[in-house]
Amino acid sequence: MIPARTWLAFGRGALAFGVLLFGSAGTLAWPAAWAYLALFLGGSLLITWTLARHDPALLEERMKPLIQKDQPVWDRIILSLLAVLWVAWLILMGLDAIRFGWSRMPAWLQWTGAAGVATSEYLWYRIVRENTFLAGVVRIQTERSHRVVSTGPYAVVRHPLYSSAILFFFATPLMLGSWWGLAGAVALSALIIVRTALEDLELQRRLEGYAGYTHRVRYRLVPRPW
Repeated sequence: MIPARTWLAFGRGALAFGVLLFGSAGTLAWPAAWAYLALFLGGSLLITWTLARHDPALLEERMKPLIQKDQPVWDRIILSLLAVLWVAWLILMGLDAIRFGWSRMPAWLQWTGAAGVATSEYLWYRIVRENTFLAGVVRIQTERSHRVVSTGPYAVVRHPLYSSAILFFFATPLMLGSWWGLAGAVALSALIIVRTALEDLELQRRLEGYAGYTHRVRYRLVPRPW
């Protein structure tokens, strides 16, 4: 059963999404945005329900604030920048795709974006089922006997959640029909790449067994490139 406060947080997030997208668009007549919200929020609800049923400890961990006392300063800065950029990005896509109509994107690319969003949702589902230590902030969870996870997606790359997030960032503006949104996706992805590098160093220094894991799984985000 999903806790009441999780429902409240989910509802606030869904409302914020809708207000930012449709408010910046200036209309509710945006079918792509309705489809996007249904796909994204539906997938998020499925993942939340799965965690509530199979891994309530991880759900509790991910419900904690994104700024915590035992979190590195650099992670606080990056998460704050991501939050600000995320809001600006959603507003930009509403202005671009609908209110001012700066972009004109072919339907097949929007369908490609929808497939990308769905794929990223599926990957998130696989990842949270595999890694019970997938906190929202960078920290060693000693109270939960934090250990290295090297199975499933983690046998391919060391940070599959960030890989899927980057896919999501680029798929979203395609689905919503915003070329300018791709610029925001580049900026968001750049922050994720910086966070990946810093988190990887933190884990190598502080998580037992992680240094050996980096020798077995060489790539952080994408096999071969990095």
